[in-house]
Amino acid sequence: MQALPTPQAQPDPLPLPQPQLPRDTLLGIVEHTPLVSIDLICHRPGGEVLLGWRHNRPAQASWFVPGGRIRKGERVAQALRRIASVELGLDADALPPVTFLRVWEHLYDDNFAGAPGIGTHYVVLAYQLTLDEAQAATLQPDAQHGELRWFAPNALVADPQVHLNSRAYFDTGIDATRIP
Repeated sequence: MQALPTPQAQPDPLPLPQPQLPRDTLLGIVEHTPLVSIDLICHRPGGEVLLGWRHNRPAQASWFVPGGRIRKGERVAQALRRIASVELGLDADALPPVTFLRVWEHLYDDNFAGAPGIGTHYVVLAYQLTLDEAQAATLQPDAQHGELRWFAPNALVADPQVHLNSRAYFDTGIDATRIP
C-alpha cells in the first residue's frame, strides 16, 4: 500500500483585529468580563528588566512591565508584535525570540476610565524576551508610559513604586497573581 502524500499546511488567513472600542463599550466589557492581555518581560544582556512609569489606570503612578490587551480577532502572535511595536517602538518584524512563561491573573479595584465601583480583571499571558543592546538603545515610551527604565530584578522586587503585579514576576513569595 502506498502512503498518501502529506498535504501542505495552508496558513490560516489572519483576520484583522478590531480597532479600539468606544469608551462606554469597553467599560461595559471591563465591568462584566475578564480581559486577556500580554505582558512583556523584557531583559537586556546584563539581566536588567524594562519597566515603564504608567500614566493610565489601572496601575497608574507605578512602574510596570509593558503589556496590553489582546483585541477581538487578533492572534496572540499578532498582539505580541503590536504591543512590542506600539509600547516600545520595536520593529515588529525583527523581534528577538520570545518565550512563554505562564498565565497570571491581575485584579484591580479601578479601571481605565476611573469609573467608580468597577474593577478590572486581567488574565495575563506573560512572555519573556531579551533585547540586544541596539534594540534596548532605541526604545521609546508610548503615551501611557512617561518613562522607561531598566531595573535589576532584586532592585525592582524591593522598590515599592514597582506595582505588585510586576514584582510578582520576580518574587516567588508573591503568589496571589499566579495561576497554577
